[in-house]
Amino acid sequence: MRCPYCQHQESKVVDSRPTEEGASIRRRRQCMACGRRFTTYEQVEVVPMTVKKKSGGIEVFDRNKILKGLIKSCEKRPVSLEAMEKAVDDIEMTLEAKMVKQISSEEIGEMILDRLKDLDEVAYVRFASVYRRFQDIDSFMAELEELRKKKTD
Repeated sequence: MRCPYCQHQESKVVDSRPTEEGASIRRRRQCMACGRRFTTYEQVEVVPMTVKKKSGGIEVFDRNKILKGLIKSCEKRPVSLEAMEKAVDDIEMTLEAKMVKQISSEEIGEMILDRLKDLDEVAYVRFASVYRRFQDIDSFMAELEELRKKKTD
């Protein structure tokens, strides 16, 4: 760490403690050249995750978009807001665990479908019909058959 007084490159940490809110660490340092003390703060660098859309556009990940989609799919269904929020938390934790800077909207959509399958089958079909853009009744029926097959397995 560079000394703010003499610009020397080397310093030693004299004291280290977390800040009151716990979001950073306060360090007291002493310059190895001039001996003066100064304070630095260390924080975790958060790199926002981005989402690559089907259209090719890129936007910052927004968990609220996922929650809005779940709420719309589960409208008038016996699914609690807490269950939907838990699904969003699970998706967000899974994405963070992957430690990638960018993810495709298709991957997120599939993760949502996986969670909806367990929450409510009607909500699953609602979301799938919009997400997969069913063109006709045959593609809709194929999705229903796939869901029925997985349910019996």
